[in-house]
Amino acid sequence: MDLHEKENDFKKVEYNFKEGDKVNLVIEKETGLGYTVLINNEFKGLLFRSEVFQELEENMEVTGYIKKIREDGKVDVSLRPQGFRNVIDSDTDKVLSKLKESKESFLLLTDKSSPDSIRFHLKMSKKAFKKAIGNLYKQKRIVIKEDRIELVKE
Repeated sequence: MDLHEKENDFKKVEYNFKEGDKVNLVIEKETGLGYTVLINNEFKGLLFRSEVFQELEENMEVTGYIKKIREDGKVDVSLRPQGFRNVIDSDTDKVLSKLKESKESFLLLTDKSSPDSIRFHLKMSKKAFKKAIGNLYKQKRIVIKEDRIELVKE
C-alpha cells in the first residue's frame, strides 16, 4: 500500500461547526499537552494547557470556542473567544473590572510583572495582559506607573 492509498483510507469528518464558533465542552482527561474534550457531546478535541487559566476537572462542562480544525481532522479548542478583537475586548474588560473592584483603583501589576503573578491575579497570560493594558493606555483609561497601573479618575 503506498502513501496515496493510505491517505484515501483516512475518513474525512464532517463537523457541524467552524473555526471561531462557540461550543459546549466536556473536559475528559488531562494529557501531557492539555485536556481532551468532548465538543457538543459529539466530537473529540484538544484544549492545550497554554489556553487554560482556571481549574478544570474531569466531566466539567465549560463554554469553549473552536480554535482550529486541522487537515488531519483533529480539532483544537480554546476557552477564550477567537479573533483578535474579541480577545482584546474580553481581556480589557477583565483588567478594567479588576481595577474598578479595587478600593484604591490600582493593581500592583505592570508589564514587568512575572507571568505567574499576572496569571494568579487575572487568570490570563502576560502577553494578553500587556495587550489589554496597552489598549487601556491608548484609550487614556489607565496610567502606567513604575510599580502599578492606575485607573484614570473620570
